[in-house]
Amino acid sequence: MANDKLAILVNTFGSSLISVGREVGLEVVLNKAQVTQGVKVDNVCAAALIGLVGGGVQGTAVIMLDANGFVNVVTAMSGGMIKPDNNDPTAMSVVGELSNMVSGRSLIQSALHGVDVTPPQLLSGNNIKNVPMQTPGVKCFTLPFAIVPTGTLYLVLSFNAARDA
Repeated sequence: MANDKLAILVNTFGSSLISVGREVGLEVVLNKAQVTQGVKVDNVCAAALIGLVGGGVQGTAVIMLDANGFVNVVTAMSGGMIKPDNNDPTAMSVVGELSNMVSGRSLIQSALHGVDVTPPQLLSGNNIKNVPMQTPGVKCFTLPFAIVPTGTLYLVLSFNAARDA
C-alpha cells in the first residue's frame, strides 16, 4: 500500500469519527499530542474491530473505549434507552454500530474503490489490548480521542503497508 493511501485512510478515519460522533450526539476531540505509531491504549473495557480488504487495502480499524467512554457512547447513541453494561449484547452492539458508521463514512470519503469491510467483532472485558501482526510491512497508529465530558475512545488502525495496490 502506498504511503499516500495510508495517510488518506488514517486522516479519513479520524475525521469520520469526529463527524459521526457529532451526528449521534457525542463530542469527541482528537488528542493530537498523543497520536502515535503503534498501539497505545489504557483501561479499555469494550472494543469493536472491523477488517478491511480489497482495492489494495488490508488491515483493521478498532474502536476501543474506556469505562466512561463506553457509558457515554451507549447513552448518546441509544438516547439513554440502553443500559451501558459491557456484558449486555445489546449495549455492545452500539459500539459495533459506531464502528460500522465510522468505517463506512471513512471509505466513502477516501474514495478508495473495491474495499470490503467485515462485520464488527465485539470484545469486552478488563484491559483489552490490541496486538497487531508483527511484520515489517504492518503500520499501526493509535488516535486517542477525549469524549466530552468524560471518557476516552481510541481509534487503532493497522494496515499492511507492503501490500501492492
